[in-house]
Amino acid sequence: MLDPFFSPPPFLTALSTPIAQFLNLATLPLHIHEVILAATFYNLVFQFGAPYVSARLFPTFYPRFNARTKTNWDVRVVSLVQSSFINILTLWAMWRDEERRGMDWEERIWGYTGAGGMIQGFAAGYFLWDFYVCSVHVKVFGWGMLAHAISALVVFSFGFRPFLNFYGPTFILYELSSPFLNFHWFFDKVDMTGSRAQLYNGLFLLATFFSCRLLWGTYQSVRVYQDVWAAIQTPGTLTAVAKNATMAATERSVNANSEVMRFAGEKTVPVWLAVTYLGSNIVLNTLNFYWFGKMIETVKKRFQPTKEKEKEKLPMKMNGGDKSEERGKTEIEEDGTKVVSAEKKEVRRRRG
Repeated sequence: MLDPFFSPPPFLTALSTPIAQFLNLATLPLHIHEVILAATFYNLVFQFGAPYVSARLFPTFYPRFNARTKTNWDVRVVSLVQSSFINILTLWAMWRDEERRGMDWEERIWGYTGAGGMIQGFAAGYFLWDFYVCSVHVKVFGWGMLAHAISALVVFSFGFRPFLNFYGPTFILYELSSPFLNFHWFFDKVDMTGSRAQLYNGLFLLATFFSCRLLWGTYQSVRVYQDVWAAIQTPGTLTAVAKNATMAATERSVNANSEVMRFAGEKTVPVWLAVTYLGSNIVLNTLNFYWFGKMIETVKKRFQPTKEKEKEKLPMKMNGGDKSEERGKTEIEEDGTKVVSAEKKEVRRRRG
């Protein structure tokens, strides 16, 4: 399937060609406009769209958040927009891309379709923006999130070689769980912790995360390993360095079938590329299983009664004397965090 998006402007193609040639990203000039448009759009949502809409939808909460919480909120709004858009686009492309459905293991490793390149472009644009935000706000998101942003940007950029372009849309479907994850966080910030809406959302979060990341993701990872193993068994495929890098493309194909192996070159896999891609995949899958366990704990904490709530009132004095009982009260601070304070309630009992 050819790229259904409009062609890149010639000046962008010319500007990106030397970079693509240096990095051996042959198809980048064909999708550079999608990368730039995505990164620019998400930055506009972050800087202007999210604050404007949030302040009007949640006037009693958003304006009271401190700067740190507002940044976190705005980033999650962008994540919500991005995950919704890329999921719909990916599912549509996978359904319509006939050339992709008919690929064998060689085409899954070295093959390319315009539609797959489009998905790579929009995804890379988001991860480029994510890298920028995590770099600027590293005190808010931490070095771990910055490392994740760098890894995601690097791995998805491999699709422009192209290398495993087939699996780009496949692993983007991890994002199917992201909207529910963001809503779960939003519920906490608007004083809806433990609500029925958060309960239903939590169930959808666990269901989509388990099915998309653990079941679907693990199955597709096994397929990646099988394809790479098949390539390694072919003499001359695994090399120390890439041989005769394919020239960066400056014009789109006009025939969907002919473009599939257009950039295959000598069909080699550099050792560093295989190790980086497969290693990153193993780490990500391990993290998914770890995060799923943490999610279960988090959701359970929202809806399981705490020991304090299960305790009965303190026993009264037998002589009918006064007794003070402390009752917990949850309040929301300006930054959205929860603080438990205590208020005293006088309890009196007449003598029998």
